[in-house]
Amino acid sequence: MRRTRIGKRIELTSRDIEIFRLLARYRYLSSAYIHVFVGGASETRFKERLGDLFHEGYIDRPERQWELADCRHRPVIHEMGEGGRRVLDAHGIGVEPITWLRSGSHRQFAHSLMICELLASIELGIRDRQDLRFVAWPEILAKAPSATRESTMPFRLLTATPSGGVVPDGLFGIEYPASDRKAYRFFALEADRGTMPVSRSNGQQSSFLDKVDAYHNLLLHRTYRAALGIPNLLVLTTTLSDSRALGIMQRIGAEVGSNAFFLFKSATSANLRSPAPELLSEPWGRAGLPELRIDA
Repeated sequence: MRRTRIGKRIELTSRDIEIFRLLARYRYLSSAYIHVFVGGASETRFKERLGDLFHEGYIDRPERQWELADCRHRPVIHEMGEGGRRVLDAHGIGVEPITWLRSGSHRQFAHSLMICELLASIELGIRDRQDLRFVAWPEILAKAPSATRESTMPFRLLTATPSGGVVPDGLFGIEYPASDRKAYRFFALEADRGTMPVSRSNGQQSSFLDKVDAYHNLLLHRTYRAALGIPNLLVLTTTLSDSRALGIMQRIGAEVGSNAFFLFKSATSANLRSPAPELLSEPWGRAGLPELRIDA
């Protein structure tokens, strides 16, 4: 839990560099995710290597993880350290993060971690498929209109609703095979931990349906096209239980109607302790419509 420098001589390998690049892309990842991304025959030896990199200051272990109820039963979570940053700078390796999680401690650490685990699970699922390609946020932003690229909050999508806009927890795309040209779907990701009520009687307080209303306005008027230059957008919401997902879908069905653009799936903290590629391969629920797979 605590860094103890012993001055161990560490000969950095290409896999170590890849670990630093990975943690620069994803703010938080556990050893289970990192191991699947970078490989290695022995997971035990891999964890020992991460321990060496941690104790010598190349990578960090966020303190907030020890507050999680299941911290003793899940792989240790890591983030980039000053030593790793110096190595990447020395090699001239620039890495753009795929989320907009700010540096420094996060008040909602569990929520930030869930965002990283969801995105990483989907990316790893895509890596196992020869016919698909993961399109990360930096690639989307690079092709967006100049006004969005120059914005201080390019990920905030404006809407004609009381909130004035919506900030997804994540944005990514998938490239699919096509006979004559490439085909794409783009996704806004919402990691719902159940801390926000589905609805409120007091309109001055925020609720999940307020966010749904903002997304509905965004999708209805297709303003994401002008903002990001993307042709389509689906909203993926993960909840911590099937009952929560069903409850939200029922409210959407009652207030918005059948909607093809809102997709739901449950993913508990236990499910996400290790990569969950089934987020890609298994169908997502929709309000009043058949389930939909995002990998086809």
